[in-house]
Amino acid sequence: MSDDMEDLQVTYPGAGTFKFGDSQALSDRLISLVRSGKKTATCGAFAEFEDDLDAMPMVGRCDIAANWDDSLALVIKTTKVEKVRFGDVTQDMALAEGEDDTLEGWRKSHQAYFERNGGFDPEMVLVFEHFELVEDLADR
Repeated sequence: MSDDMEDLQVTYPGAGTFKFGDSQALSDRLISLVRSGKKTATCGAFAEFEDDLDAMPMVGRCDIAANWDDSLALVIKTTKVEKVRFGDVTQDMALAEGEDDTLEGWRKSHQAYFERNGGFDPEMVLVFEHFELVEDLADR
């Protein structure tokens, strides 16, 4: 474990580390959106968490977003977690993700993402997380 990670574990006890997206380009874009304040939510397939419920976001917990190269990028704090079917995601939820300007655009891009990463079903359950940026680690 790097000194930075040890320091972060003291500062943010219980923080997990994760990456946004499924490619370097997407990861870089999503981290940039968080930094700009446009992205305040994210989601994942509930099926990804079923075998490791501790990995699920928890309200009040801080987690560390890593860059694609595993360097540390951001610390976020979860403010709300919802389980919702893909088809029940609202426009407000979709816009909070900051990636698309419409619900339809969100559905199209997220369907493609889920198809690339284990499969898509319009009835699939998502873990939808709202968060706030706590620290930009590029400033360290």
